[in-house]
Amino acid sequence: MQLVDYIIVAAYFIFSIGVALVYSKRSSKNTTEFFLSGRNLPWYLAGLSMVATTFAADTPLAVTELVAKNGVSGNWVWWNFVFGGLLTVFFFAKLWRRAGIMTEVEFAELRYSGKPARFLRGFKAVYLGLFMNLIIMGWVNKAMVSILSGMYGINEQTAIMWVGGIMVITAIYAALSGLWGVVITDAVQFIIAMIGCIVLAVIVVNSPEVGGIAGMKAKLPPFVFDFFPRIESGAVDLAGTFSLTIISFIAYIGIQWWASWYPGSEPGGGGYVAQRMMSAKNEKHSLLATLFFQVAHYGLRPWPWILVGLSSLILYPQLGAADKKMGFVYAINDFLPPGLKGLLLAAFLAAYMSTISTQLNWGTSYLVNDLYKRFIRPGGEEKSYVSFARIVTILLMAVSLLITPFITRISGAWEFILEAGAGLGLVLILRWFWWRINAWSEISATVTPFVILPFLKSYGIQFPESLFYLSGITTGVWLVVTFLTKPTDENVLLDFYRRVHPGGILWKPIAQKLPDVKSTSHFPSMFLSWFAGVFLVYSLLFSIGSFVLLEFSAGFIYLAVASVSFFVINRAISR
Repeated sequence: MQLVDYIIVAAYFIFSIGVALVYSKRSSKNTTEFFLSGRNLPWYLAGLSMVATTFAADTPLAVTELVAKNGVSGNWVWWNFVFGGLLTVFFFAKLWRRAGIMTEVEFAELRYSGKPARFLRGFKAVYLGLFMNLIIMGWVNKAMVSILSGMYGINEQTAIMWVGGIMVITAIYAALSGLWGVVITDAVQFIIAMIGCIVLAVIVVNSPEVGGIAGMKAKLPPFVFDFFPRIESGAVDLAGTFSLTIISFIAYIGIQWWASWYPGSEPGGGGYVAQRMMSAKNEKHSLLATLFFQVAHYGLRPWPWILVGLSSLILYPQLGAADKKMGFVYAINDFLPPGLKGLLLAAFLAAYMSTISTQLNWGTSYLVNDLYKRFIRPGGEEKSYVSFARIVTILLMAVSLLITPFITRISGAWEFILEAGAGLGLVLILRWFWWRINAWSEISATVTPFVILPFLKSYGIQFPESLFYLSGITTGVWLVVTFLTKPTDENVLLDFYRRVHPGGILWKPIAQKLPDVKSTSHFPSMFLSWFAGVFLVYSLLFSIGSFVLLEFSAGFIYLAVASVSFFVINRAISR
């Protein structure tokens, strides 16, 4: 790093604090401004903020590791979430905006009734806002520690101290500016991060060692460029290619996307994605923001990371399985000149800070709105809640740093979260469309995986096969619990239907009592848009990949499918 690199990084930090100061007064008005930007976000800002948040410091490293170990098709570990993401776009985005609540957790007392609803709201405020949130921030911190260690050759303790300094700046602008500052900086951070990754991919791929795309294809075995994994009936050992047993394939494609809770890919929408949907100007902006997020997240963004991952196989063949992710960092060190190296460090800082700022604001919203304001100090002044939110933001930052050294394997944290939420997804989907779901359904679906998981591990059942057992048992438990417990109070169901009017045959007993409330949900069109959306994202992803890999015939075919899919969606939305 030269002086120009440090100037670029310093300019980025100054910009972030400047945005915080500009929006601090606006965010101080009330909690709606602090947590939801006054419900006035245009779709492009809300969508960019979602994409920037999912672009964490660990994301390029994770994709590099997947590609270096298993080729391009290794990305199906996360590409499978497209199905659930597009379901959120066309079935839930408008409903979240229509609900008029501040947080996903507040939904519990909008949809359910009595003490179980109150317990569920308070429990999820702590479980998601504190426990899960700290795990997520811990693994993002861990990734940034790995990046700094790899770039500067420093030990982990020193890297954690550096991350602490970066996080303090992030917490300051998140605490001062609320969601307004977060989304504005997210937009700039995403642009910086993508430009940096594209520049790196172009330089590395065209280096003499790699020799461009043609040289890459000549030096690597053909299977690493396959878009789709091989499906095998038994044991898998195909010279490193990403092959799945039939059971594993069904777990990824048939279960994970709808059954498991995962941040940013929650079945039915949730977390910071729901926060952005509820912050949008209106229902249409909510839908468009979420659609843009899915297209950009899966269809547009991955290829610079994939290309660096493929190049790392040529450049760093000596890296062991545990270190393959560091090929991305080593490429920065070895191939970027002064100025561009500072840009890439700023890009990683941008990716890191956009994720952390969102997690701090989102987690604080639960702890303040759904715990402190609801149960500890109801009826207080809005400005006092904003002041308390700023204190909680700083405390969350400090605790996440404390747990960072205890996270030893990032992929292990991913697997734990997917297993801990297995089976809950169906409840999160059906609670919008089936009147019989009650608070006990969601409570039992949340708790059951934690009871079952230790038994599965004791019998050696590992991820992803564990999803079959966890999802099946959890689904059976919450269905039994649903029918053994009392339904939600009818007045609450009537109020919910008046406000959200989700429609569908499973609401018929309630809808019949509200003949004046007409549902705007057109399910045939929603299903058609969902299918078209899935084809749009995958076709766009594979079209870009085909063109990048010089497979032009396939690229044009995929592009044609994407164009038709876009036409179908645009027509459905216009109607």
